[in-house]
Amino acid sequence: MENNLLSILIWLPILAGVLILGTGGDSRAPLARKLALGFSIGIFVLSIPLYTGFDSSTAAMQFVEKASWITSFNIWYSLGVDGISMPLILLTTALTVIVIIAGWQVITERVAQYMAAFLIMEGIMIGVFASLDAVLFYVFWEAMLIPMFLIIGIWGGPNRIYATIKFFLYTLLGSLLMLVAFLYLYNKSAGSFSILDYHDLKLGLKPQILIFFAFFAAFAVKVPMFPVHTWLPDAHVEAPTGGSVILAAIMLKMGGYGFIRFNMPITPDASHELAWLMATLSLIAVVYIALVALVQTDMKKLIAYSSISHMGFVTLGLFVFNSQGVEGAMMQMISHGFISGALFLCVGVLYDRLHSREIKSYGGVATPMPIFAAFFVLFAMANSGLPGTSGFVGEFLVIMGAFASNPWYAIIAALTLIFGAAYTLWMVKRVIYGKVEHDNVATLEDVNSREIIMLAILAAMVLVVGIWPNPILDVMHTTVDNLLQHTAISKLP
Repeated sequence: MENNLLSILIWLPILAGVLILGTGGDSRAPLARKLALGFSIGIFVLSIPLYTGFDSSTAAMQFVEKASWITSFNIWYSLGVDGISMPLILLTTALTVIVIIAGWQVITERVAQYMAAFLIMEGIMIGVFASLDAVLFYVFWEAMLIPMFLIIGIWGGPNRIYATIKFFLYTLLGSLLMLVAFLYLYNKSAGSFSILDYHDLKLGLKPQILIFFAFFAAFAVKVPMFPVHTWLPDAHVEAPTGGSVILAAIMLKMGGYGFIRFNMPITPDASHELAWLMATLSLIAVVYIALVALVQTDMKKLIAYSSISHMGFVTLGLFVFNSQGVEGAMMQMISHGFISGALFLCVGVLYDRLHSREIKSYGGVATPMPIFAAFFVLFAMANSGLPGTSGFVGEFLVIMGAFASNPWYAIIAALTLIFGAAYTLWMVKRVIYGKVEHDNVATLEDVNSREIIMLAILAAMVLVVGIWPNPILDVMHTTVDNLLQHTAISKLP
């Protein structure tokens, strides 16, 4: 099975989704839920050998699969993982289980379609992280828009149509330029769509800069970077809780992954030449967007803007070109997956009870919901970068890496620790603490066993990664060192 493990992880959830679609209408919703949970847990268990069987001493691709696909254009079904993509696949399989549990009781209409959409999207997202052929990568990259489009468009809020069209147009238009870059590289590489072949091309600085911006158009939108970030708050506000979790925890990480897999190794000279631009845009996101988060009155919007600010750390860490920065960026991506997912789930718990995301609708929630309040405060502290939580590890490494590159980068980036604490603690104070000022808040019921399970799993991951990050850092260290050595070598002809 090891030889085909990646194919199983990609196609099993897709086939499971199709099977669940066949269960019929809402009269069979219990069966659809049980099948979705069973398959998602099974897929997570199947993904564990990616970690246990991973050789962290080599930067070479592992679990490689290759088969001819479209022979006339030399397009291959080519898969493999390294120390950068493997942790992101595990994050995907773990959070899919959480999302299925989160929607267990909340989703009451079109249950089979909802569960199927997330399983199909899981397989597609794993395909993005595992693809080693540019065409295969592009197919998966575009395909993942469809289930998310449906999730927001069908189960979203009152302005879901506007949010889905905006999300779709932003991401689709950026991706078209990436396709143009692939076609150019195909011609330059004597007819190869292999992503690894592109790493060895020697291109002039001007072509590198053009290719860099073509990739930038696709990946910056996905991160999202300033100024192409405006689609994200709309999408989050309108998306159902599960959609927000996957959007923040997995889909945003694909932008960072794209910069690591394409921009840095394929256009290293352009990456160094434009590092100042990437750092500037990242720092604007880190500081300005944090200030925007500070004035939000909707909890989902606040967390959405917080995500943009925290993802600014990712792009800053990548383009300081040292191991602390890049490993910090990777840790930030994984940590943010747990923390943002948990915060959106917490907002979902409150919304399920009072059907409001407005901060002013709450106050004193700790009185009727003490267990929930403990979880919410823990995740809020992690979002603020509290030492001992996963949120601290990535941000600390990025700041250290930034300081080695340019002390001013580190000083400005460190401001977000202040702003992040400000907007997060302000939300906690207004929602969790204080007197119970609304009668409906006084009648709230604390989290049930289903909600405790999903929040406890994420709380455990936030604390374990925060206290003991080495299991993740160790698997990526060799790959990151190889990437930095590769990007340090000029590809100018």
